[in-house]
Amino acid sequence: MANDGGREQDGAGAAPDEVLTTVGPRLRALRQQRSVTLAQLSQATGISVSTLSRLESGGRRPTLELLLPLARFHRVPLDDLVGAPATGDPRVHPRPMVRGGVTILPLTRRPGGVQAYKMIYPPGVRAGEPTPQVHEGYEWLYVLSGRVRLLLGGHDLTLEAGEVAEFDTRTPHWFGNPFDTPLEILSLFGPQGERLHVRARPSPARRDPDPA
Repeated sequence: MANDGGREQDGAGAAPDEVLTTVGPRLRALRQQRSVTLAQLSQATGISVSTLSRLESGGRRPTLELLLPLARFHRVPLDDLVGAPATGDPRVHPRPMVRGGVTILPLTRRPGGVQAYKMIYPPGVRAGEPTPQVHEGYEWLYVLSGRVRLLLGGHDLTLEAGEVAEFDTRTPHWFGNPFDTPLEILSLFGPQGERLHVRARPSPARRDPDPA
């Protein structure tokens, strides 16, 4: 937790002078994009409202002690606060990982929050019976091509290309590709409570006809 004693903290933790003019507007833009007040940000980070205000206006020198809790709160890399230009390259260059024959391409680069992945399954599935698992989080799956088998609680489902599933990962679940064609899916996964997903608007409740 940062402690503001009214002193400017020069030294090893201080950001270079040349970034002072860009850090403040960047912090203000991040806060306003999330519709967060200075008072709310102060409560979440432990940084006083006056210090936050001076950071945003350029009147306070950014230090690691101040920027680290702000980067965690906004869920952005520290480099994005102090180094990247406002119009930096937005492209993500995924580094594929292969796990159990499945190719996983991370599509997001921010730590924390909702993460996006593209997963490519070869035809068939590993030997042995599927083993449903449970863990904290929430998942949203979109089938790009092929078919996916999804075991969710007591359900055994097959999703075709263009279909979507969303579920609380505290429910026992497993998904894979036991079919004879490759499978590609897009997955969004977030911590419990961060449910960035698409949900169809529920249809109006139908009234059952009066009994004869």
